[in-house]
Amino acid sequence: MNELYQWLIEPFAEFAFMRHALASVLFLSLSAAPAGVFLVMRRMSLMGDAMSHAVLPGAAVGYMVAGLSLPAMSLGGFVAGLLMALGAGLASRFSILKEDANFAAFYLSCLALGVVLVSRHGSNVDLLNLLFGSVLAVDVPALTLVAAVATFSLLMMAVLYRPLLLESVDPTFLKTVGGRGGLWHLAFLVLVVVNLVAGFQALGTLMSVGLMMLPAICARLWFSRMGGILCGAVAIAAACSLIGLLLSYHVNIPSGPAIILTCGAVYVLSLLFAVQGGVVARYLHRRHRKV
Repeated sequence: MNELYQWLIEPFAEFAFMRHALASVLFLSLSAAPAGVFLVMRRMSLMGDAMSHAVLPGAAVGYMVAGLSLPAMSLGGFVAGLLMALGAGLASRFSILKEDANFAAFYLSCLALGVVLVSRHGSNVDLLNLLFGSVLAVDVPALTLVAAVATFSLLMMAVLYRPLLLESVDPTFLKTVGGRGGLWHLAFLVLVVVNLVAGFQALGTLMSVGLMMLPAICARLWFSRMGGILCGAVAIAAACSLIGLLLSYHVNIPSGPAIILTCGAVYVLSLLFAVQGGVVARYLHRRHRKV
């Protein structure tokens, strides 16, 4: 019993930074994982990755203007992510390229620009913090920001749920009944950018999208109904966050990558053994049909 306490409870009971880290990733699990579910349902998984990279140059500009200022870096990241999403959408509308190709072009350019800006006006440590984050360094202002974003995201998700679900499943029907698909799409992109801005405070621009996408992908393999997928994604994100923090504490590895690696391990297990879409379940189903 004492060993169980030392492994599971003691890190959070003894150290405030561990409690702050746990609270921040649990808030992110509540807000980012549902957004990831809709990205998966709308076949926009790689778009989330592209938008996470687009946050970097904006955060870098905020860093250049005000140093390690949370409001400045968050505002810069939000503006940059939104501009990239709008730019890629306009480029798709007025050129022959599809949206995914334009997102790829924009995010690679944004990533390179962000690295150059930080390298020119900061240190390698600053660059690593922006790219990979430091969830164990989350302070009260950053935790407050993440909590506010989670609250805003949940409220916005409640408003957007029906039109987003309709547009994901049957966009033609939504257009037929007079639904403004473009408006809902833009609102959803804003929601994704806001979550990525909150996520980079803890996990960095490269890792934040992992907590958004991997739990959503895993949940899609286990559940078929939308309610189950949403709840499953949040539960997987929260569990992986807890396990990843404990691993980082006991094994002495970086906390952000530990959380995302835990999500990756759950993805591999889900890919193999999930009852809805796992490899083993599909194999057994095909074998049963042949018999």
